[in-house]
Amino acid sequence: MAKNIAEQIVEMLENANVKRIYAVTGDSLNHLNIAVKNSSIEWIHVRHEEVGAYAAAAEAELDGFAVCAGSCGPGHVHLINGVYEAHRSHVPMLVIASTIPSEEMGMDYFQETNTIKLFDDCSHYNQMITRPEQVQRTVQTAIQHAISKKGVAVIGLPGDVSELEAEEAATSNKIFKTNPIIRPSDEELNQLADLINESKKVTIYCGIGAEHSNAEVVELSKYLKAPVGYSFRGKMAIQPNNPNEVGLTGLLGLPSAYHAMHEADLLLLLGTDFPYEKFMPVKNKIVQIDESPERLGRRAKLELGLAGDVKETIKALLPLLKEKTDVNFLNQQLEFYEKVKENQLIYVKDRGTENAIQPEFVTYTLDKLAKRDAVFTVDTGMCCVWGARYITGTGERKMLGSFNHGSMANAMPMAIGASLAHPDRQVIAMCGDGGLSMLLGDMATIFQYKLPVKLIVFNNRALGMVKLEMEVGGMPDNETDMINPDFALIAHAMGYTGKNVHKPEEVESSIKECLEHDGPYLLNIFTNPNALALPPKIELNQVLGMTKSMAQLMLGGKMEEALDTVKTNYKHIKDLL
Repeated sequence: MAKNIAEQIVEMLENANVKRIYAVTGDSLNHLNIAVKNSSIEWIHVRHEEVGAYAAAAEAELDGFAVCAGSCGPGHVHLINGVYEAHRSHVPMLVIASTIPSEEMGMDYFQETNTIKLFDDCSHYNQMITRPEQVQRTVQTAIQHAISKKGVAVIGLPGDVSELEAEEAATSNKIFKTNPIIRPSDEELNQLADLINESKKVTIYCGIGAEHSNAEVVELSKYLKAPVGYSFRGKMAIQPNNPNEVGLTGLLGLPSAYHAMHEADLLLLLGTDFPYEKFMPVKNKIVQIDESPERLGRRAKLELGLAGDVKETIKALLPLLKEKTDVNFLNQQLEFYEKVKENQLIYVKDRGTENAIQPEFVTYTLDKLAKRDAVFTVDTGMCCVWGARYITGTGERKMLGSFNHGSMANAMPMAIGASLAHPDRQVIAMCGDGGLSMLLGDMATIFQYKLPVKLIVFNNRALGMVKLEMEVGGMPDNETDMINPDFALIAHAMGYTGKNVHKPEEVESSIKECLEHDGPYLLNIFTNPNALALPPKIELNQVLGMTKSMAQLMLGGKMEEALDTVKTNYKHIKDLL
């Protein structure tokens, strides 16, 4: 019996080594679903397509490629947040957006959407299959775009087309995963070497583009006596085994990295598209190296912009450099970093009180007890702050989050994808109560697939990051409070263990119990709702804004809340060192 188009697509996905498709089945997806059932690919039945897209994005970041799907209209519209995340994070993902019968297109039919318009802003490739002879060429081209351009490719697939008889194409069915060596020209390398050799104080700043270059970055920093800062996404790769690291900068960062970048004569930006230009220095010389030349110069004024892979560029550059002998600048930055780390421990030692446990203490304890190769996922907001500052890179750990798109509710879905892709690894989701509430239903997916995911809920009963934004803007927080259900009880209802933690002295034993438990576990920790985190560069208007908002709270009769916020965060004064 001849195979249909759905079976042909699934066969191609098998040949591309796809292990699973994240989706909610229904009408236009049903033929694809049945084709998957008769293949080696697993259909992961999530409760919400957004969860499926985030789970696929996590798998793609860990393993290099993943697939999600959505049925016509509302199904594939639900994918959009996770699709944006994957595309903006430059991870290869294929989206199968099934849609209405082809003869009904343009007739305002039930659940009709225009998939080309819908996904155009978050994809490198976006086409509709309408004829059998298109299928192999379109699928092959889509996957080739995703893995080569590092982003999303979308295939629109009408339900009626899925069941048509397949035809063989004359073009290639194979997927080509190329690995070219890209580095600047010899002339450009000599220009860079001259800049470095004539500069007394050099700082290196790395992003996710330097992920596979830890050894080379460390060698370069030792040779140049240069401190090394990094972005949040670059932390897990650049921090380990790096004696010259000085932390990260940005909204979630530390003053040490900010200081090292601004005090240098020359700043080397390696594989980073760090978006916050206000944290970039303006008075020193800056060189940027990135494999995508279109990114050069859009975050800072450059002395030199070069296209190249960070690893290969450093290897070619090192023979052209003169080893620096003056260690004063490096030692000053490392000494300052030690002070910053000491100040961070103040937050840890102050463990908080009943129902107001300090989140820094929780994260520090989690970091201490988690495995060396754990995969962490972090919700956007305050969980990102605690993960950035207190989870340590070991060289084996990974940290996933919505770092570019900045969407809420990503931690639990990403943990699903990570756990399915790597069932042998410890997967820990650092969830905000707001984030978890948003996609609560997919806690059932964790139980359905018996995933040993550990959900650590930082339950501060508020949208913490939004509260901070409002207060530094001089506004009293309004409608940021959360009246939550009992998350531990919900875990029990979903079929797995849940526990509430109210007291600081319960934290360590509870986290240990959670991590050692065989199966899924939710730990609901009641953290301090007034714990804030200020960025490494605290501007006068932020201080004035916080003062104004505290005054408004007091004038509004919320004296107790205002005083508690001040008392909780007096330690931030040390961040102004």
